Amino acid sequence: MAKDYYGILGVPKDADADDIKRAYRKLARQYHPDVNPDPAAAEKFKDINNAYEVLSDDQKRRMVDLGGDPLAPGGGGAGPGGPGGGPFVGFQDIMDAFFGGGGSRGPRPRTRPGADAILRLDLDLFETAFGVEAPITVDTAVLCTTCSGAGTAAGTHPQTCDTCGGRGEVQSVQRTFLGQVVSSRPCNACQGFGTTIPHPCPTCAGDGRVRTRRSLTVKIPAGVEDGMRIRLANQGEVGPGGGPSGDLYVEIHERAHDVYARKGDDLHCKVTVPMTAAALGTRLTIKTLDSEEQVEVKPGTQPNSTLRIRAKGVPHLRGTGRGDLFVHLDVRTPTRLDGEQERMLREFARARGEEVAELSKQGGFFSRVRDAFNGH
Repeated sequence: MAKDYYGILGVPKDADADDIKRAYRKLARQYHPDVNPDPAAAEKFKDINNAYEVLSDDQKRRMVDLGGDPLAPGGGGAGPGGPGGGPFVGFQDIMDAFFGGGGSRGPRPRTRPGADAILRLDLDLFETAFGVEAPITVDTAVLCTTCSGAGTAAGTHPQTCDTCGGRGEVQSVQRTFLGQVVSSRPCNACQGFGTTIPHPCPTCAGDGRVRTRRSLTVKIPAGVEDGMRIRLANQGEVGPGGGPSGDLYVEIHERAHDVYARKGDDLHCKVTVPMTAAALGTRLTIKTLDSEEQVEVKPGTQPNSTLRIRAKGVPHLRGTGRGDLFVHLDVRTPTRLDGEQERMLREFARARGEEVAELSKQGGFFSRVRDAFNGH
């Protein structure tokens, strides 16, 4: 009795070739032994193979529609496992047959785009803040002037590859239950180019480019930060065969400053003031990146106080204006006093009721501190 090949694939008798292919592909993904280890799945997959082989062949399908079975003994069909009893086909071979794997790609071009290049540039804070035109030296591949990128010696030309006939690939044919599956691989004789260069350029050895050192000038905009990259279009590597150049990226590295620390567009510095200046008040002259500014230290200024000088930081990279400069005050207490200084300081402490002996009588220094925090 003839098998119901339509039922095996789950398609109606009027299904077209695309419907049959979709049904087979779905079932193959489900029952192929490479993805389904169930022994029953392997047997099911054989039936699916046979059904697809029959229904995808117009002559065999016509025989089924007339009530025959082209795979029955003596029917001229293929045995189990594929046409003509051939080797069992792998799951990837099925996918390649459906989706074009191993299909013809043609020769790859000798002329290809070049790679991007990156260069580190160390700059001072002043240079990153206000911008600079910096000279740089870069080692990259450039166009070979001897052959102008062709890669051939003078008076010669590339020749068609004898092995692949200019296709850049060689093909092999495998018989499967789907029929003949053609797979391709790059030609080893020409590396997939389709042509060979029997007489390469003596300067670039056939590559169409040579490495050299070039000098450029890069314009650094005001306000760049550490780690930012400046893009120089078409200043990277020239491509093989004289192909278009890639881009050059200049990565900014900002050197540490001996006075200022940068946080975004703001600058921070520390200034030491004597205890007496913090108590009595004073004026400080602060040298900024591009000027000198007078700032007032108010009487009674406490340690770790901060003064803010507006618009004396780093210019904003995008937009107008500048960041601010923050001056952090380090109030310094003297560590050594001569006799006269000690006497005067004790008199000052006595006048304010801050002598050590007086503090001890009132519960100790730390008690005073505690009381101060508690609002007493």
